[in-house]
Amino acid sequence: MSIWKAWVVVGMVACVPVWSVWGAEELPNEKAMQEVHEVVKQLQARYEKTKDLQADFTQKTRIEGFERPVTSSGKVYIKKPGRLRWDYLDPANEQIYVNHDDVKVYVPEHKQVLIGKLTHMAASQAPLELLQGAAKLDESFEISPATGKERGVGGLRLLSLVPKGRETDPSRHVQRIVVEVFPKTYFIRTVWLHEISGNVATFEFSSLKPNLGLGEEVFEFKAPADVEVVKAPVLN
Repeated sequence: MSIWKAWVVVGMVACVPVWSVWGAEELPNEKAMQEVHEVVKQLQARYEKTKDLQADFTQKTRIEGFERPVTSSGKVYIKKPGRLRWDYLDPANEQIYVNHDDVKVYVPEHKQVLIGKLTHMAASQAPLELLQGAAKLDESFEISPATGKERGVGGLRLLSLVPKGRETDPSRHVQRIVVEVFPKTYFIRTVWLHEISGNVATFEFSSLKPNLGLGEEVFEFKAPADVEVVKAPVLN
């Protein structure tokens, strides 16, 4: 599963009440909420100071009914405002470019580039807000402590996120998004996308390099002459 496919299901989340993933007998206590608020505060402060970011990523997707996860890896580039480039390098090559509302997905093997709009691909908006809008995380997501006793590296609380404003969406393919941050830096370390079907896509980020001064050319795609341009379908 590519990030595009994984991200596509994220945008279909129906925004349930913030505590609905918790059982009635295990609502988060005041201490848990204080810890979550502190993590969010530090995370938002870190991304507020970040103008651009380069990182390596590893993606593992566990699909119900399959014994082994599907694994891939590559690099991601982010620049404010509204620029994102996601390069799959292994096992296959695929490039995704986001420029505000414009999206291009290039698959060299197929000699095709899909073009579309973020506003027409509701699924892409939530992850973009997560990766790029972490400085205003609480404006885009309902945030609560992740269920269970597991914590992230350094003992920090894991965050459970549900995109805001999707109460009327009848599609509910994703149950929640869970986020782990690095201690000290508070950059996002791991993202888990939990689907209602039981599938889980995990993205781990490493070798983070903030504020490199990434140029516009990093985020501009120039299609080779022999590439077919295909309009992406509108996802309702």
